[in-house]
Amino acid sequence: MSYSESSLAPAAKPPGTEQFPPFDLARLMKTVFKPRPGERVAVLIDLDDPHGMKDYGFLRDPKLTIQGHAYRDFYLALKDRVLGELGLRGGEMFAFEKTGGSNLDLPDLCVDAAGRELSLEKDIYPNYQLILCISTYSATAPLTAFAKKYGFRGATLHGVNPIILASGLSVNYEEISRTAEKMRLGMTRADWVEIDLSHAGKDYTLHLDLLPQEAQKSHGLCQGGPDIANLPAGEIYFVPTGAYGQFPHRYEDGTIGLMTVEGGAIVRADLLAGDAAVVAAHNTKLRDDPMTGTLGELGFGTQVLPVSGRDIQDEKILGTFHVATGRSDHLGGTLVPSMFKTKANATHDDILFAPAKTPEIQNREVRLHKNGQTHVIIRGYEPTEFILNLRNAA
Repeated sequence: MSYSESSLAPAAKPPGTEQFPPFDLARLMKTVFKPRPGERVAVLIDLDDPHGMKDYGFLRDPKLTIQGHAYRDFYLALKDRVLGELGLRGGEMFAFEKTGGSNLDLPDLCVDAAGRELSLEKDIYPNYQLILCISTYSATAPLTAFAKKYGFRGATLHGVNPIILASGLSVNYEEISRTAEKMRLGMTRADWVEIDLSHAGKDYTLHLDLLPQEAQKSHGLCQGGPDIANLPAGEIYFVPTGAYGQFPHRYEDGTIGLMTVEGGAIVRADLLAGDAAVVAAHNTKLRDDPMTGTLGELGFGTQVLPVSGRDIQDEKILGTFHVATGRSDHLGGTLVPSMFKTKANATHDDILFAPAKTPEIQNREVRLHKNGQTHVIIRGYEPTEFILNLRNAA
């Protein structure tokens, strides 16, 4: 695998992305940030050993595809054209050690291309106004906190692959933001949401209480004060105030467990299909640190996108929905890392329900109750007329 300057030549578009314009970093940054001339840009990646950043040594490992995209589609693009076109400075690339989990706090040590050890808090955050983090695991929660502390803006783009580049990162985020706002206005101040799911012919319902709160949107624009955009964007989300019921959950290995929810948290998992040891390990974790089962998010996709195989894009597809366990401080919730037994447990883990991700789990309905009326908003992983009318409103 080569990541030379010649690799900036356009690649063939992946199937299903033909209707999207080619990925253009300058266009993406202009839309997302509206950057001001003279602002400095940095690119962050994660590596098992951040010293692999020296002389871009990580490029010798063809398995590091995410980091390869960070180098080719972001770092080289910045140096080749984007900095000059947008009047920006910098463009340097730095590596930090992989955290091992979604939204875990970031280590402070980072390494530059010369092999120098630096501090993210002393050398990077205070000295760059725009930070692009292209990593294996999501860094949205910790970078949101650092952005507010040090005053920078940025984007987290974990799991980047060719489909995401050719679709979710090639859309017009001004349009995505307008659509998300129309959906948000129609869903905000809902009292509750109920999700009906089935597995192997058995039905289950999860009830999530939402009041009192305004619905929020992940819409891809970060044009004002310090903040982080999680890209691809396109989502309406709530931080549940309570929850109860049951729902089937597909673990990474394909095992299906039944989650029992009480008092806003998963309290027990039971085996429905697959490896009993996977479910037993989950129960051990729940007993050892009950905060890991807390439901910290309910989200709904707003975009029409191809399936990418990465949750970061696939949870933004219209008709999909997800709940998440763990920290919620970056979403305006109250669950912070100090509330967990160990820092390693303070993740934010999305549980996505979508035909390609959870084929064993069927969706019957998703209902939203607001202003004394109950609306079916999703049926069989398809948006209902209620949602389509919101999207098409003037």
